[in-house]
Amino acid sequence: MATIRKRNNRWQVMIRRKDAPQISRTFHRKVEAEAWAREIEVEADRGHLKNDPRILNRITFGDLMRRYADTISMEKAGAQIEGYVIDAFLKNPLSQRTLGSLQPSDFTAYRDLRLSEVSGSTVNRQFTIFHHAFEIAVKEWGLPLQSNPLNLIRRPKNNPPRARRLKNGEYSALLTAADQSRNKLIKMIVTLAVETAMRRGEILNIQRGHIDLRLHQLRIPKTKTGEPRTIPLSETAVRVLPERLLAISGEDQPLFPITANAFRLAWERTKKRAGIEDLHFHDLRHEAISRLFEQGLGVAHVAAISGHKDFRMLARYTHINPKLPSSLY
Repeated sequence: MATIRKRNNRWQVMIRRKDAPQISRTFHRKVEAEAWAREIEVEADRGHLKNDPRILNRITFGDLMRRYADTISMEKAGAQIEGYVIDAFLKNPLSQRTLGSLQPSDFTAYRDLRLSEVSGSTVNRQFTIFHHAFEIAVKEWGLPLQSNPLNLIRRPKNNPPRARRLKNGEYSALLTAADQSRNKLIKMIVTLAVETAMRRGEILNIQRGHIDLRLHQLRIPKTKTGEPRTIPLSETAVRVLPERLLAISGEDQPLFPITANAFRLAWERTKKRAGIEDLHFHDLRHEAISRLFEQGLGVAHVAAISGHKDFRMLARYTHINPKLPSSLY
């Protein structure tokens, strides 16, 4: 049966039939969506859809990626970020091509164009999403694709790992700039990033009930690796949290009610106000982990705090300053 819904000022049709792939398509006008739905349902009643390769000429790559976003991405820890990536791609002409017309050369051209705009790592992350979407389409959704076009594409090299650490005076400048921000949560988020080595998503997902000030601990139930962990809170972290905890009541209430995009914009404004260039928020995690090593903690201990499963990944956090006074942490 056909389901027609309005999404982003367009009309999306989804047709589900037992033992046949789900079909979806988006239209500008509702009358067009209804007409197409009737046409496809007639063919479905006649049994023409099951394993019919012609179905690939009725489904665009954008349709595939929308379904992937709605059913697969939403189950991932990084669902919000992956959603942004897919939404941005849907504005590209490649998303309007039908699955039946797509060739590996189309993705080669797309790769080369994107490499003139973004880094190899960014392209690889996007191609990983595309690749998984095609795998799901064949193995779980029954689309009669002959092969995964991403299997034949040469991937660009990833960027070398960043080794950016805070320079003298930058941390103070960041805190001062954050203190001047209209959003008073920014300073606390920056402080926690340096004091806990948490990822941005982990910080934004903190709930009141995750914090135990008596034990100086913070529980992270949902992480990038899928495994929860509990991290110790430094004296500085414990000192900045009570004011925020008093402002919220429910145990399941977010400590920082701010979206990832709103925080990204606030972070960029804070950096500009502080006069700091070439600093990613994730660099604060690098800074925090490096400081843990400078305190003399071993690899296993640091990995337990940072959440790294592979100890070799911590090798890039060896840019330590043995003369750094412990009072800076």
